[in-house]
Amino acid sequence: MKEKIHPKYFPNATVICACGNTWHTGSTVETIHTDICSKCHPLFTGEQRIVDTEGQVDRFYKKLEARSAYVADQKAREAAKTSTDQPMAILELGERAEGALQKAGVEKISQALEKLAQGDDTLLAIDGFGRKSLIDLKKRLRSHGFVLPGDVAQPEAAEEAKAA
Repeated sequence: MKEKIHPKYFPNATVICACGNTWHTGSTVETIHTDICSKCHPLFTGEQRIVDTEGQVDRFYKKLEARSAYVADQKAREAAKTSTDQPMAILELGERAEGALQKAGVEKISQALEKLAQGDDTLLAIDGFGRKSLIDLKKRLRSHGFVLPGDVAQPEAAEEAKAA
């Protein structure tokens, strides 16, 4: 064996755990500091505790909180998009159709939905508002996420209607 290439061996090296437990063992280092031992490890103690030396749990909870805030913001945006208090102008129906609806007193989406609930004929009775404008109105309302009166609201209900 070559001389002076091997580290010094300490037969009575002290191991100190973060929980305060100490013991002696053989090692090439005189004092060893450890974060966890058999006295405090959850596997040996049966105690459920989180061993987080690098802040991973905190980072995970921050990400989880940020995601829940993002999801809540998205839901609020979707709810704002489908708010019936919005003006008819956001549907971009065209100058003639919007003008005809405005003359008839239909300035908000909620009013147009009420007229649609009464039937297509109530909207068609408006001077300057014809079939093409009605079709465009329905398309735009559906594309903005509104459920029109007479539409099937859920896919299960549509399947039941087909089966009957």
